[in-house]
Amino acid sequence: MRTAVAVTLPADWRDFFALTKPRVMSLVIFTGLCGLLAAPGTINPVIGFTAVLCIALGAGGAAALNQWWEADLDAGMKRTASRPLPAGRLARGDALSFGIILSVLSVMVMGLGVHWLAAGLLALSIFYYAVIYTIWLKPRTPQNIVIGGGAGAFPPMIGWVAVTGEITLMPVLLFAIIFFWTPPHFWALALFVKSDYAKVGIPMLPVVAGERATRHQILLYALVLLPVSIAPWLAGGAGAFYGGAALVLSLAFLALSLRVGLRVQAEGDAMRPEKRLFGFSIVYLFALFAALVADRLASAQGLVQGTVA
Repeated sequence: MRTAVAVTLPADWRDFFALTKPRVMSLVIFTGLCGLLAAPGTINPVIGFTAVLCIALGAGGAAALNQWWEADLDAGMKRTASRPLPAGRLARGDALSFGIILSVLSVMVMGLGVHWLAAGLLALSIFYYAVIYTIWLKPRTPQNIVIGGGAGAFPPMIGWVAVTGEITLMPVLLFAIIFFWTPPHFWALALFVKSDYAKVGIPMLPVVAGERATRHQILLYALVLLPVSIAPWLAGGAGAFYGGAALVLSLAFLALSLRVGLRVQAEGDAMRPEKRLFGFSIVYLFALFAALVADRLASAQGLVQGTVA
């Protein structure tokens, strides 16, 4: 790790908030909440809120630790140069302390207030992202996002376990969906910012293997994602509404990935296919997990009406 970035400007709460990567955190919170709402059984609303809050705090802590470690790398990339640490608005030591406090607090509150198995999974996800991905994998292998993608796949599993207290097939399938979604999502981004990664020596797949290999890998993972996304329905853990939504969304994801793989740009469309795929991939995950919750709520409503009848 290189020398710390000098602090030249005073920090405020917005800089600490930026350390948590709020845009990324919104997806983490949403999938964690969906895992909680889709799980069988019930949970006290206060305990459920506590579980989601802990997921958010843990994600924010891991993000802060990631930026603490990568401050000098971020300074060398146009996309991240304005972050609080490389911009000199925040001391590196403060970011480290902030990340540790959020991480420890989130795990302890989850364990004491919700469930220790959920707390263990949360601790594992923080360690996975901050250490296994950020420190070990990212600077060493172009498969960093494939293996490291597991870190972002934990939230729905944690939400599910917060309700049920056990790991069954369904939370594992939800984990698998995000695990296989992450590489095409992130590589689509990496295709149009690869010069940044090349400049700071991060071996992202487009930098090491080239654009052609990356495009083929995106298409391959999109093909795998299709059956994985409908697996909860096929396994009986979700109903036909989710199954239909997952099929339609994943076919659209595959179609956009095919354009990326074949470098096909629609006539009159100024946006590069990888940018369109990256944008859709975020909508895809939100919509897929929203469909899972809607399916669960519809099923629960049907059971209630059947009982009343």
